Amino acid sequence: SSSSSIPQKTLNQPSSIMTTTVSKLAFMTAAGATAIFFYNLDPQDCIQPEDVTAIFDDLFLHMQSVLAQLSQQIQQIQMAGQSIPEAQLRQILKSEFERALLAKQKSIFDKHDVDEVCLQEATWEFLNDPDEYPAVKKSVERFQKLYENVTGEKTVGKRPGQSSALQAEIEDVSKDQLLRAAGVYFDALTSAMGEIVVKFKMEGKDLMDPNVAQQLQMEFAGVANDSGEKALEMIGISMDSFKAAIEKHSSDPEVGRSL
Repeated sequence: SSSSSIPQKTLNQPSSIMTTTVSKLAFMTAAGATAIFFYNLDPQDCIQPEDVTAIFDDLFLHMQSVLAQLSQQIQQIQMAGQSIPEAQLRQILKSEFERALLAKQKSIFDKHDVDEVCLQEATWEFLNDPDEYPAVKKSVERFQKLYENVTGEKTVGKRPGQSSALQAEIEDVSKDQLLRAAGVYFDALTSAMGEIVVKFKMEGKDLMDPNVAQQLQMEFAGVANDSGEKALEMIGISMDSFKAAIEKHSSDPEVGRSL
């Protein structure tokens, strides 16, 4: 962990880890400054890869729980007969996501004894070498994917200096194609979860144990996107095209029931 002498930054807005790692990617320090941060300090005073992974895992679990609660509230509103336009719904989710992140992030940073700016520098440093630090890449991109799913903004894979993440060409997907793709996608997720459950049981883990349940949730989150995306690719539909089709056909009752 970082040295306890590093002053904690007072956070007045959603962390730059949100607005950079996840969204805007304004690089707060030059490459040279990052190098000084890593190579002129005692290794014990530097943020370690395990610290970055643990922080983003904590953020992911907390924000996933927040989104589950928001989804329940929105579902109750819709069941009461109130219709929320898609654009308004996404804005509500984004605003509440960032508000909840702001409320939680400082306690997580304090828990791991890190400074926000140093954490950002360390995160970029490790992401620049994904083969050496695969756990960091996995943890950060899992959190990026969560934010991407909420906002619709392409963020997974963003790196410093990029104005946007790479995005595949969007192809038009008909309603019938979407319904078929949704079945394929969710079958892949169900299969992935089943495989993890079987593995945990074979390892003798108690699925009723809250800690084990959390481990299962994290492992599933780490493979779900890849499993779903690969299944879609098998039928010739990209994840970006699948998401665009959901947006396009979101007002169709049959699509709503299927999703």
